[in-house]
Amino acid sequence: MPWQELRIHADSTHAEALSDALFDLGALSVSIEDATAGTELEKPIFGEPGMPLEQLWEQSVVVALLEEDSDAALMVVAAAGTAGIPLPRHSVSRVEEQDWVRLTQSQFEPIQVSDRLWITPTWHAATPNAINIALDPGLAFGTGSHPTTWLCLQWLDHQVRQGESVLDYGCGSGILAIAAKLLGAGETHGVDIDEQAMTASRQNAEQNHVSADFFLPDAAPDRTYDLVVANILTNPLKMLMPLLASRCRSGGRLVLSGILAEQADEIISLYAPAFELAVSAEREGWVRIAGTRS
Repeated sequence: MPWQELRIHADSTHAEALSDALFDLGALSVSIEDATAGTELEKPIFGEPGMPLEQLWEQSVVVALLEEDSDAALMVVAAAGTAGIPLPRHSVSRVEEQDWVRLTQSQFEPIQVSDRLWITPTWHAATPNAINIALDPGLAFGTGSHPTTWLCLQWLDHQVRQGESVLDYGCGSGILAIAAKLLGAGETHGVDIDEQAMTASRQNAEQNHVSADFFLPDAAPDRTYDLVVANILTNPLKMLMPLLASRCRSGGRLVLSGILAEQADEIISLYAPAFELAVSAEREGWVRIAGTRS
C-alpha cells in the first residue's frame, strides 16, 4: 500500500506545534528535519551536557507520513490554523510500499576502526578474529559513523590500559564506554543529560555483554577516574572544564572530541590550568585532543 509524504517548511518557533497538530489530524508519523541538511549550512543539534535539551533548527522541515487517501492539503490548512500561522510552503509526494526494515538496514554497514576493532550492526555477521561492538542505529547520538566518535574509538583502541577506570561524559549511545570495557577497562561509567541516552546505553551494554553503569548528571558518583573521555561539542566542553578536571585523577588522562580544527587552540588554552593537552589526530575537519591531568 502506498502512502503520502507531506513536507512543511517551518521556523523553529512553530515546527513542534505543526508536528503535534499533524499527529492529532491522523498522520502516521511525524519528524522534524534540518531544512539545510546536506548543505554547508547544515547544523548538528545533539542533546549534550551543558546545552539546552529543547532546541530546533532555525529553518526546519516537518515531515509527515499520511495514508494514501488522506487530504494532505486540508491537513496543512488545519495544522497551520492550530499553530496560528499563515499557510506555509509545503509539498506532497507519493511513497511506494517498501520493506522499510531491509531498506534501513542496508544503509548501515560494519565500520572498521582498526585492524581489531569494528562496529557491527546486529544484522551483520561479526568480523572474525576482531573485537566487535554490536550497535544498531537508535535514538541516541553515537553510532560510530561520525568522525569524532571514530577518533575517540581509535584512541581507546590504542591507549586503554587493563583494569583502569573510565568515565564517558556525554555518553549518547554508550559506544565509548562499551568499547573501553571490551578493550580491557575496569570500572566504567557513562553520564548524559538525556533519559533516552540512558536507555540506549544500558541496552547496548547488555547487548555487548559488558558491565558499565550509566547516570544522569545529578546521580553520577562523586569520584575520580584514570581516564575521562568527552565526545561532545566545543561550547559544552568549555563549560564542563571544571567538572571534567574534578573527575580526572592526578596523572590521569583526558580525551576530548567534537571540536573543529580551528577551535582546538581555544580548548587547549582553556584546559591548560589543569591539563597538558595537544591535538593528537584530525579527521574531516574535526580534531581529537588528548593529554594528562597536571
